[in-house]
Amino acid sequence: MPDDNSQNLISGGHLVAKALKAEGVEVIYTLCGGHIIDIYDGCVDEGIEVVDVRHEQVAAHAADGYARITGKPGCAVVTAGPGTTDAVTGVANAFRAESPMLLIGGQGAHTQHKMGSLQDLPHVDMMTPITKFAATVPDTARAADMVSMAFRECYHGAPGPSFLEIPRDVLDAKVPAEKARVPAAGHYRASTRSAGDPEAIEKLADLLVHAEKPAILLGSQVWTTRGTESAIDLVRALNVPAYMNGAGRGTLPPGDPHHFQLSRRYAFSNADVIVIVGTPFDFRMGYGKRLSPDATVVQIDLDYRTVGKNRDIDLGIVGDAGLILKSVTEAASGRLNGGASKRKEWLDELRAAEQTAIEKRLPSLKSDTSPIHPYRLVSEINDFLTEDSIYIGDGGDIVTFSGQVVQPKSPGHWMDPGPLGTLGVGVPFVLAAKQARPDKEVVALFGDGAFSLTGWDFETLVRYNLPFVGIVGNNSSMNQIRYGQKAKYGEARERVGNTLGDVHYDKFAQMLGGYGEEVRDPADIGPALRRARESGKPSLINVWVDPDAYAPGTMNQTMYK
Repeated sequence: MPDDNSQNLISGGHLVAKALKAEGVEVIYTLCGGHIIDIYDGCVDEGIEVVDVRHEQVAAHAADGYARITGKPGCAVVTAGPGTTDAVTGVANAFRAESPMLLIGGQGAHTQHKMGSLQDLPHVDMMTPITKFAATVPDTARAADMVSMAFRECYHGAPGPSFLEIPRDVLDAKVPAEKARVPAAGHYRASTRSAGDPEAIEKLADLLVHAEKPAILLGSQVWTTRGTESAIDLVRALNVPAYMNGAGRGTLPPGDPHHFQLSRRYAFSNADVIVIVGTPFDFRMGYGKRLSPDATVVQIDLDYRTVGKNRDIDLGIVGDAGLILKSVTEAASGRLNGGASKRKEWLDELRAAEQTAIEKRLPSLKSDTSPIHPYRLVSEINDFLTEDSIYIGDGGDIVTFSGQVVQPKSPGHWMDPGPLGTLGVGVPFVLAAKQARPDKEVVALFGDGAFSLTGWDFETLVRYNLPFVGIVGNNSSMNQIRYGQKAKYGEARERVGNTLGDVHYDKFAQMLGGYGEEVRDPADIGPALRRARESGKPSLINVWVDPDAYAPGTMNQTMYK
C-alpha cells in the first residue's frame, strides 16, 4: 500500500488503533467484516494483536473477561448489523457485571444514511440502555478522540461498557494527521479512586470497634479496585468474619480463620453490624431482605445509585473499596480496646454453623454413586485447584453446586458471568484469561447446555494454543429450568423444552484438536483432570452427572415458588 505518512495522511482505522494503543489495549477480539478491516490494518501497525473468533458474542465476552483479569479495559471489534447484534449479550453481561470494555461496531457509510445499506441498523439506539456511553463517530478526525472519550466513560462511577459505531466512509477516509486529535496516553482521564466521606469513615470504624457480632461481605468491587490487601488488613485487624461473592472470592484463602462461606445466611440473620462492600441488594441478596432487620447495615459502593437501593441502610459510603477499607482500618487502630478479641465466641459460633453445613453434604461430596453426584464432581475440582488456578464457572445448576464448594486460593482467580446470569461465558473467559495470564492454569466448569452456546470457539483455543482444563458436567438437561418446571407443573411436564441429547463432548474436543476424556466413575475424575493438565492442550473432560440431583440454590430460587 502507498506510504501515506509521506503525505501526512492517516485513516480512521489507524486513528482508532492509535487510541487503543494509548489506552494500553494489547489485543482486540473480533469477527471480521468489511466495515471494520481498516482497524485491523491500524492494529498491525500499532502492535495490537487481532484475535479472530467464530461468534461475536464470544468477542464481547472475551473483552469483558480480559478487563476482569487485567484491570485494563477490554476491546471487541465487530461488523455492522448482525455483527453488532450478536455482541449485544456480551455487552449486557459486562454492564451488569460492572466490567469496563469498549465494543466498536461498523456502520454503513454516511453517504448511504437511511438508504438501506448493507447491515444498517440503529446500533446506538439499541446499545444506549446497556452501556455507559454509546455514540457514532461523526468525522474521521474525531475517531481517536471518541475512542478515548468512550474509554473515559467506562470509568464513570462503577465501571462498565461503552459502544462506538463508526460508519465505513469515516473509518476508511484519510485526513491530515495534524487535523486529528489523538489524546496522549495517561492524559485524557483522571483517577476515579475516591476515598469516601471522612466522617463516614470514622463512623464505620466506630461501629466496627464496638460491634459484638460484625460480618462483612466482600463483593466484586474489592477485586475491581484491587483492594484485596486492604480488605485482608481490615478483617484481621478488627477480627471480622468475611464472606465473599463474585470476583471477591479468593480475597482470603481457604483455611484463613476469617474466611467463611457456608454460614452466610446464619451470620446475616444474627449479626449486629453488617458491612456490604461492592455488591448491590439484588436477587443474590434477596433484595436486602436476608439481612437482619435489627442489624446496623453499612453499604460501600463505587456507584451512588446502588447505595441504599432496595433496602434502607444506616450508613452509605461511595468510593473505592480498597481506599475506604484501608482508611477504616487506620481510623480504628489504637482504639480497639480488646473488643476485637472478644469476638472469638462469635467466630466460633459461625465456624460451628459452617461445620454443620459441611457435614450435611459430606455424604454427597464423597459419594461413589454413578451417575456421578454433582457435589462429588465439584469437590474433586476444588481439590484439583492450585494457587495458580483461575476457576471459571459457566452454567446453571452445576455451577450453583460449585459455588458452595469450590474455593479459589488466590484473589482474582474466580470468574463467573455475574448478575446477568449469562450462559456461554466460559470459552471466551478462558480465551481472555489464558491470553492475559499465560503463566496461570485455567480450569473451567461448564454445564452441557452452557457449553453448547459458545463451544465452537474451543477451536479458537486450539488455534491459538491456549491450554486449559475444561470439565462438562453433563446431565443432558437444562436442569435449573427443569427443576422449576417440575415444581410448578408436575413430573408429567418437567421435560418440556429443557432436555438435550447425550453429547460426547470429549469426542468434540478431540475432533477439534484438543484433549478429551469421558468419565462415568467418580474415582476416575481426579486422574482424568490430571491427564488433561498434563496434555498441554485445550481439554474437555465429559463427566456424566446425576440428572436428578439439584443444587440447594436451584431449589431455593424464588421464581419457582
